[in-house]
Amino acid sequence: MTGLPTGKTGWQPFLFLVHSIFDRCTVLHVLVLGAAAGGGFPQWNCNDAMAQRARGGDPAVRPLTQSSIAASADGKRWAVFNASPDLRQQINQRRQLQPATDAPLRSSPIAAVVLTNADVDHIAGLLNLRESQPLALYGHARVQHVLARNSVFNVLNPDFVARRTLPLEESVSLADQAGMPLGITVGAFAVPGKVALWLEDPNAPGLGTVEGDTVGLQIAAEGSPPLFYIPGCSAMPDRLAARLGGAALVFFDGTLWRDDEMIAAGVGTKTGQRMGHMSCSGPDGTISAFSGLGIGRKIFIHINNTNPLLIAGSPERQEAESAGWEIAYDGMEVRL
Repeated sequence: MTGLPTGKTGWQPFLFLVHSIFDRCTVLHVLVLGAAAGGGFPQWNCNDAMAQRARGGDPAVRPLTQSSIAASADGKRWAVFNASPDLRQQINQRRQLQPATDAPLRSSPIAAVVLTNADVDHIAGLLNLRESQPLALYGHARVQHVLARNSVFNVLNPDFVARRTLPLEESVSLADQAGMPLGITVGAFAVPGKVALWLEDPNAPGLGTVEGDTVGLQIAAEGSPPLFYIPGCSAMPDRLAARLGGAALVFFDGTLWRDDEMIAAGVGTKTGQRMGHMSCSGPDGTISAFSGLGIGRKIFIHINNTNPLLIAGSPERQEAESAGWEIAYDGMEVRL
């Protein structure tokens, strides 16, 4: 073998270089806290065949809590992305988010929460975090304004919860309430969608939707490839396709398999587009839109109670998996 240093002294600079490189490369730990859309799966008052199978313990139809992920650069301090109404349950089900056994009587590894919109199923879980625990709360100015106007969120004591604006098209280094960096950078960008249901104005154009009501996030740790988290999106314009092209991992809106799914199932009156979501299938759907983007891993998340993707082995799930898609589930772990 030639070209490598020889002898104990000759190896030391080489080993130092190797260790220096690895020291700068951080593994991004990602944990799916919840994979379902609003209401979870099965929804509390749903009694269709899928719901009955899930409640009956059918292993092909597993129950899911509402959409959220968590990420960590060190496996110790975590940022939660969207605070679902199920957050307390999700914390109790995931050891990573529970206080360490030798920690103080009041403690949590959750150091920050990042919001993609003001949907109830993404902000209601904030009310679970009211026990005067220091953390940082990030969101677009539009979302922060909504929270500030709603006095129920005053239970998040400002002496402990630092509210920070997440600007569009800028890279932000997440930090805890005290300003200590978490080793994770986040870049927010606008995606097609709509204002949260409870904020809709039927007399305004686009129901009152403005830029910042729905954002996607690029998330990375130092030295790790970025992932994209987009749990709500109604279309794939060229600018978004160009942004996602070649990505290592994308979590993407998997709400409905087909646009009229809820109407066809007899459980709703709105199409997916009316609710601000792309369909998974069809010529204008997500599977088709992603087909030429060269993405390493594609994972559907925020999956509605009616979507047949929830059934392992269903024709729809087989079609998605044949196109290279994975279906998120509670407790799914990914490392980048």
